[in-house]
Amino acid sequence: MNTKYNNILGALIIFIGAICFSSKAILVKLAYNYHIDAVSLLTLRMVLSFPFFAGVLAFSVRKDTSAPIEKKDWFYLIILGILGYYLSSYFDFKGLEFITAGLERLILFIYPTLVVLLSAVLYKKKIKRTEILALLLTYSGIAVVFLNDLQFDQSNVTIGGLLIFGSAFTYAFYLIGSGKLIPKIGAVRYNSISMMVSTLIVVVHYFINAEGNLLHYDWQVYALSLVMALVATVIPSFLLAEGIRLIGAGKAAIIGSVGPVSTIILAYIFLNEDITLLQLTGTAFVLAGVLLVSKSK
Repeated sequence: MNTKYNNILGALIIFIGAICFSSKAILVKLAYNYHIDAVSLLTLRMVLSFPFFAGVLAFSVRKDTSAPIEKKDWFYLIILGILGYYLSSYFDFKGLEFITAGLERLILFIYPTLVVLLSAVLYKKKIKRTEILALLLTYSGIAVVFLNDLQFDQSNVTIGGLLIFGSAFTYAFYLIGSGKLIPKIGAVRYNSISMMVSTLIVVVHYFINAEGNLLHYDWQVYALSLVMALVATVIPSFLLAEGIRLIGAGKAAIIGSVGPVSTIILAYIFLNEDITLLQLTGTAFVLAGVLLVSKSK
């Protein structure tokens, strides 16, 4: 398979995965209307996702002829599972208690900058001029919307913004690690195991610090959690892993920044969040960065 085809296919896969992932914030905000706390909602999401990842892993093991996973790789798998789908998700769910879905997605997309910069520091990867310009455009768009919301609700926006930044930072490390481990152990095995590890950690967190009973919520909570597990977790996680394998973590992170555009539109439709001129300006900057990178590849 040639490089050009890989780039096109990888970009398309990441694009679809980003839109699926972007629906998560909408589903979380809708679920909060039924008085569920962040830890309980995250637990429902992960527990409902677990059977799918376990089933995919069991099926892939039967057909996979790859070498067994080395002990050191198991260590990294556990660490990345904790970073990527436990800490990152927890910070994200908590942050959504304080800020809008549209702002959450824009702040979260600081992570392309972090991925590229951390890759440059840790692995001496050269940052191309096109990537620098694209990242500047994306970050400028985020800054415009954040500063606009900050003037109306400083306390909540600051707390929520810091939590989402924590989510972006831990997720950036997860992406970098993914780019190193996926070629060694395969996208399906890597993604399934890291998600299953995360689920176990989330369940432990729930039992240590539970704020509610998982069996006593309205049926809408379980319906939203199931959709979140499938559409916003299982499907896009495999798309992301495969996209990273095809085009690398840095490019995947930048192309995936189409997510804020999708979230703002979905938030307008399902949450009645306003779309302001500043939001459109920030979104345009983010989209320009995505288009710039896509065109160069």
